[in-house]
Amino acid sequence: MTLLTVEGLTVSIGETRILDGVSLSVDAGEVLGLVGESGSGKSMTALSIMHLLPQGAVAGGTMIFDGKTLDALDEDTLCGLRGNDISMIFQEPMTALNPVMTIGAQIVEAVRIHRRVSDDEAEALMRDVLLRVDLPPEECPPERYPHELSGGQRQRVVIAMAIVLKPKLIIADEPTTALDVTTQALILDLLRRLVAEDDIGLILISHDLAVVADMADRVAIMRNGAIVESGETVALFRTMQHPYSRMLRDASTYRPALRQRVPQDGTQRAPLLEARAIVQHYRLPRATLFGPPTWFRALDDVGLTIHRGENLGLVGESGSGKSTLARIILALTPPVSGTVMLDGRDFLAARGPGKRDLRRHIQAVFQDPYGSFDPRYHVAHLIAEPFHLDDSHPSAAERRRRVDEALTEVGLTAADGDKYPHEFSGGQRQRLAIARALVTRPSLIVLDEAVSALDVSSRAQVLDLLAELSDRLRVSYLFIAHDLSVVRAVTDRVVIMREGRIVEHGETEAVFANPRHPYTAALIAATPNLERALAARTERNLQRATAE
Repeated sequence: MTLLTVEGLTVSIGETRILDGVSLSVDAGEVLGLVGESGSGKSMTALSIMHLLPQGAVAGGTMIFDGKTLDALDEDTLCGLRGNDISMIFQEPMTALNPVMTIGAQIVEAVRIHRRVSDDEAEALMRDVLLRVDLPPEECPPERYPHELSGGQRQRVVIAMAIVLKPKLIIADEPTTALDVTTQALILDLLRRLVAEDDIGLILISHDLAVVADMADRVAIMRNGAIVESGETVALFRTMQHPYSRMLRDASTYRPALRQRVPQDGTQRAPLLEARAIVQHYRLPRATLFGPPTWFRALDDVGLTIHRGENLGLVGESGSGKSTLARIILALTPPVSGTVMLDGRDFLAARGPGKRDLRRHIQAVFQDPYGSFDPRYHVAHLIAEPFHLDDSHPSAAERRRRVDEALTEVGLTAADGDKYPHEFSGGQRQRLAIARALVTRPSLIVLDEAVSALDVSSRAQVLDLLAELSDRLRVSYLFIAHDLSVVRAVTDRVVIMREGRIVEHGETEAVFANPRHPYTAALIAATPNLERALAARTERNLQRATAE
């Protein structure tokens, strides 16, 4: 049964056409994948279906949901549909959840808005839905606040709010983008199970083609506000007709060309950074008022080495200790014990001008470039910030010359220095972050999930850029990521972390081809793979056809 039909949907803001004749449909129990680059109109399509368009937007076309023409409904009726019959799962659960309310109270609130039930009935529905999303009270008490949960747990809470009233349609907008591969696999399995158990229609918005191939029964590919190609998943991916579709498919498996980094004469490269026997622990709240203190050991005797001109990948699930280790390597957090040697000098023990000089040789690129830029300043000012580490005190003209040079190196223009961060796309902002890291000519750049939020084409461009800069400038990278395909594409060696320990390390290709530790093998198996997903879906289709 057709649950949702959208015909000729258009959206304009002022003179700008955002959506141009979008048509799609979703059946009960079906998953529709909506794919495209940033700015292609995926999220605007979702907001149009929910009738949550921004002020000033003008929509046209027809949307029929469960026999009702949505465009003909008044706001009160639409409010009754949202959350009750149509729910939405947002990309970033931390911003979707209220930080001052417990997770249980937020789910109860969603129930009480739409149903006239007693407190006990609402409480029972809340506890039941938390069990359905695999958050039992002994593991995740409803009295906890969002900041006390992991990323995967927060995403499960958002899903619980979306399904507590058993809606007929769920729109999931990039629900797993920021999650590690094992948590992502669990969330996708949960969504798949909910669709099957409750006969829910699901619109899955994602830039990850492997995830869409694994989840979706049908796929629609969007570009510039229009659907350029759609069809049954396997048939569409096997016989893509539109050049844009083929570009997305190629970009999803793209690997930049890297030069041969291992010396062929058997000589050893000088170590650029050495982290030795790093231990970090945090004090936990006492179980009782007068009970003994307990400690969480975040890092347990961790060590790694990065050679000059080498790229090292650091991989692990959320909570494995990757970011804690990165903060210690950047000398932003002191460890309980251990040393960090940078270019032969003790980075953690250095003080004054000596430490400032060392800081100039190690820079960072963060996951969210927009959050790491002050929106009040021009780009030239933001990129010039690291010059406070330069004891030569370059003049204003020299600083601007070097900023312009950095912008050019990352594929932008000198004129971009006079713009603000909000005037750039996500991929361009990540280029700005790389330019800021490069401006002091560091020896090492720490990249913390630097491409995880980018669509496939932007990711391919940034990976190409990083590979080219590494080859040309001989800069080394510590590449922290949960996306193993990205790590495999840009690193020479890889370190696998689990629960504060390094469980495996070695040459990247050797580790991926023949993992020795079961945890490494589990991470590789959980990584979405387009060909594997299509093969599995083909097998399921054959089994279904045989059964019928």
